[in-house]
Amino acid sequence: MEDEYGTMDDSGDTYTTTSFELESGQILPSVDVRYKSFGRLNEERDNCIFVCHALTGNQSVDEWWKEIFGTGKLLDPDRYMIVCANVLGSCYGTTGPTSVDPSTGKKYGSAFPDTTVRDSVRLHAKMVKEHLDVNAIACVVGGSMGGMQTLEWAAVCGPEYVKTIIPICCGTHHHAWQIGISETQRQAIYADPAWKNGTYLDDDDGNVDTRGPLQGIAVARQIAMFSYRSHDAYETKFGRRVIEDVSPGDSNGQDVVYDVERYLQYQGQKFLGRFDPLSYVKCTRMMDSHDIGRGRGGVAAACKHLITMPSLVVSVSSDALYPPIEQERLHALLPRSEYLCVESVNGHDGFLLDHEAISPVAQRFLSKHLPERLRPATS
Repeated sequence: MEDEYGTMDDSGDTYTTTSFELESGQILPSVDVRYKSFGRLNEERDNCIFVCHALTGNQSVDEWWKEIFGTGKLLDPDRYMIVCANVLGSCYGTTGPTSVDPSTGKKYGSAFPDTTVRDSVRLHAKMVKEHLDVNAIACVVGGSMGGMQTLEWAAVCGPEYVKTIIPICCGTHHHAWQIGISETQRQAIYADPAWKNGTYLDDDDGNVDTRGPLQGIAVARQIAMFSYRSHDAYETKFGRRVIEDVSPGDSNGQDVVYDVERYLQYQGQKFLGRFDPLSYVKCTRMMDSHDIGRGRGGVAAACKHLITMPSLVVSVSSDALYPPIEQERLHALLPRSEYLCVESVNGHDGFLLDHEAISPVAQRFLSKHLPERLRPATS
């Protein structure tokens, strides 16, 4: 799940490039990309699987998607070179608001520019091609924000370089529904007095106050947790279970603490050591930028002319954040797509929790569309 990525993790290797131009035209003088790779490239240098992480994820795919990582599994480092890189604007080692601006010697803070999903994918593609010397990618796979990146990989690099894609629980663009949910989370951060209009990382004396709007991001996290699950999942897990009665007696349920309340409070506090609030704002804004049709003649044209490689589009039936209708529309637009809807009560988090339903289908998909020497070992 999104709440099981663990503690802040900026481990891995670092690729650095200079003078990277963003979609906005702004130029970052130097950019670091933190990534992890597992396994080795074959002689043809085309057995790479690139994994794209979700909003609060990181490059440690071996930890947060460990159920499908390992020998004989979908992400098999004995057969493929598995690569996962942290997105631009995050706080897990890739350049973002908490990074030092080489032109000032201070953290970027509020001066860090807005970036797009396309910016991050272009940066990762540059790393994979120039630094890792990958001749072709066998498959790009990811869920949620990772699915958005997956679609951009296909559009940016084309079928000559990306041979198959597996976008999970995402659509062709961010709809008003998702933008609205992200905005409620950002407003929680903005409402915290410690937000200081995003300048809490700035200090003219060079000292950095890293405390920031902790209460705001804790509330933002609580809001997010609802969108990651479903009504049935919450009812099954919590129901109306009371864990504390503040005022014993005839309180009519007014002075009690429900299990679901305590759970959300715990998740909010747990998040404080994991993610920087300004990075959270920037990354949710980046998700809002998702639109594979921007500058490409619209969504239909992008799907018809750019995303023409075999694709497996995956839904979770109870996903309220990115409902299956979005994946059905994506499937209808992609000329060589297959579609899987996983029946599950896990909601949006099903892209991670329902691996037993997704992984075998994904392996059969790769066996069908990749050359024999690149097919999963279990096929």
